[in-house]
Amino acid sequence: MSSTFFGAIADDFTGATDLAAMLARAGVPVTLRIGVPDRTAPATAFEVIALKIRTNPVEDAVAEARAALAWLRAKGAQRLFWKYCSTFDSTARGNIGPVAEALMSDLRLDRTVHCPAFPENGRRVFMGNLFVGDQPLSESPMKDHPLTPMRDSNLMRLLQPQVQRQTGLVAFPTVRAGSQAVRDAVAGLHGHIVLDAVEDTDLAVLAEACHEMPLICGGSAIAQPLPALWQAAGTLADTAQDPLPAPRAGRLVLAGSCSAMTRAQVGAYLRQAVGYRLDPLELAQGNGSDARKWLAAQDPNADKIIYATAEPKTVAAAQEKLGVARAGALVEDALAQLARDAVAQGIGQIVVAGGETSGAVTRALDVDQLRIGREIAPGVPWCFAGDGVAIALKSGNFGDEDFFAEAFAMLDTGGSVAAE
Repeated sequence: MSSTFFGAIADDFTGATDLAAMLARAGVPVTLRIGVPDRTAPATAFEVIALKIRTNPVEDAVAEARAALAWLRAKGAQRLFWKYCSTFDSTARGNIGPVAEALMSDLRLDRTVHCPAFPENGRRVFMGNLFVGDQPLSESPMKDHPLTPMRDSNLMRLLQPQVQRQTGLVAFPTVRAGSQAVRDAVAGLHGHIVLDAVEDTDLAVLAEACHEMPLICGGSAIAQPLPALWQAAGTLADTAQDPLPAPRAGRLVLAGSCSAMTRAQVGAYLRQAVGYRLDPLELAQGNGSDARKWLAAQDPNADKIIYATAEPKTVAAAQEKLGVARAGALVEDALAQLARDAVAQGIGQIVVAGGETSGAVTRALDVDQLRIGREIAPGVPWCFAGDGVAIALKSGNFGDEDFFAEAFAMLDTGGSVAAE
């Protein structure tokens, strides 16, 4: 008999671990799948499927998301979640809207809600406009993202060119009026409904109002209150998690993200670690073996980082010469090979920065399933593969400047790695 209650589809790997961390924080065991599992794979109560479709062609992204949905429904999932980034990384030709519409069609729904807000990480939605910290999205560092530059802060305007259904808003005053007011407002709208939220208390109201909906779309933060609501309603039985394995020794950071926060994190970590910078222009000349030789010469247990992280002007210059797709692929392929080398050399603790990089690394390591451990920072947990490798998949903008050192220190303490 199928055992899945909740099933999520994430548009990248760091987003999947972000959502899994929120669910684990709520006290439920979570299985994170890398790609759509085989149809014969046994299912668990909370399943999160990590895809790598954020910047794929729309048709490909929709097809993969539908395949994931079919697997989850075959396993009995009663509540579905379409997980995308809390900074709504999607241009006018992006995939957030088309995937949401495809899932709605397959589920025969005439409405769904969108809630990317993550107040704990500074992502807030007010009157339909997304803020990063105290800046509108279009004025934040996300405006210069190399793949999904965000030039508008209004979520309805961002969604509308992507979808056929109408867009609507449950605005802040309604949210503050309580869950019944939100429920009534949602019932009066159709299509894609954006939800305002500026504090965690707003997310609690929204979760109370929407926890019975078959499909929720958005960031991970709204998911944290859901398990308790389902348990209180009697629709979800109590669940328990088996002990997680002890982490292996050996450490490495692989950074492909060029976000403002990752740039700061790389700079901070280089004050204590040895580092090697990957240059896509040099990789294009066939110089990838230099980084592999450098890694082979390092002490597996020493602090070390290999990074392609660079300032926006440097990234733009490489993209102009190589093209955006080729520049990104060169870096991802190099970091994926270095991850394989690291594990072969006995390194068992790997931190990966960047959604695209995380996808490339996990696939290179043939990881198809991860168990979720403690959070290093909000939305970024340690994860554990079947071979005992501990891996942290970090969205570029998440964590503080000392994230890399803090991640390894958490494993060094010898304390529990189970989610708290």
